Amino acid sequence: MRERIDTRAMSLLSSGHLATDFANGTLPALLPFFKDRFSLSYTLVAVLMLSSHVSSSLLQPLFGLWSDRRGAIWLLPAGVALAGAGIALAAAAPTYALAILCVLVSGIGVAAFHPEGSKFAAYTSGGKRASGMSYFSIGGNVGYALGPIVATPLVLWLGLRGGLLLALPSLAIAAAILAASPYLSTFVPDRETARSRGGRDRPGAMALLLGVIAFRSVAWFGLVTFVPLWEVSLGHSKAEGNRLLALMLVAGGVGTLLMGPLADRFGRRPVLVASVVATSPLAFVFLVVGGIPGAIALAGVGACVVGTFGVTMVMSQEYLPRRVGMASGLAIGLSVGLGGVAAVVLGSVADAVDLRTALYISAAAPLAAVVLALFLPSSRSAAARSGNLAPATE
Repeated sequence: MRERIDTRAMSLLSSGHLATDFANGTLPALLPFFKDRFSLSYTLVAVLMLSSHVSSSLLQPLFGLWSDRRGAIWLLPAGVALAGAGIALAAAAPTYALAILCVLVSGIGVAAFHPEGSKFAAYTSGGKRASGMSYFSIGGNVGYALGPIVATPLVLWLGLRGGLLLALPSLAIAAAILAASPYLSTFVPDRETARSRGGRDRPGAMALLLGVIAFRSVAWFGLVTFVPLWEVSLGHSKAEGNRLLALMLVAGGVGTLLMGPLADRFGRRPVLVASVVATSPLAFVFLVVGGIPGAIALAGVGACVVGTFGVTMVMSQEYLPRRVGMASGLAIGLSVGLGGVAAVVLGSVADAVDLRTALYISAAAPLAAVVLALFLPSSRSAAARSGNLAPATE
């Protein structure tokens, strides 16, 4: 087993993650423009987010299962290309129905890439799995942050049809990954090696972890969906709302670089528990205090939530060491998809009551994640005992 993270392979995987999440990250920035163009209610705005998360998240366990049984390296370039093309066509769609269809297509590309990408990130990380998964995750963090940064001025300048240009980064990176596929395939362990390193699956611990991710996702997707609209409701510009969204996402990237090494050194569970404990108070500071303190708190939410995506990914793979692709699909997919469903519920609350109430509910959700996180067993010690795919070092 390689002890070090392979820089070339990880750069390719992280770039693919950047491209798919760049496509994903443009959608929240496009929502205010869709709302105006199609005269949408908050609920219908949230349906666009739901469409993205149903296809990009709920399908991921299926792609993960396919990956575990057959191997599917071609999903890496195909997923990246489809994600970018779909969101670009959604921006230029002439009707709300076609916009939803294109968002669904983009989401399928995201779903195809993530389980395979996460599995290869584990293969190429050597003995530093949390650090390696953080480097893989940082690509997604940066991509998601760049989405609103690029999409907002592009659409303000060229209109929604200018959104067709959003496909270019994904298509270029997909071509690079396709060309490098023979090199990436050298990291795939043979069946006998993989079987000998496989530990005992712990579905109960995995279920607890999925609950933590789900409740954390309610807060995350509530903020991602409604922060730009919240700022507009306070009399600020659409650009101001998207700047705050970008700040939260950039802070998440910084948090990712910190959380992975911390998890390798001090353990996955302590880092995860600390992050979910901090999330709810920070979200309430943003909503209640606002201004510069609120912006700083929102950045803290990004660091806590996005920063531990890689940590929860490693924990899921260590809880299900015999089904790494399935574990990856569940961690990113099924539980995160529930956050998309919650966004629609929160949209309905915003229509029936007001947006402030919906965001307060969103901010309170991580409190339930705290309770579940306290019951999580250590994934790292179990992985070390069982000789997992890439045992963590103590």
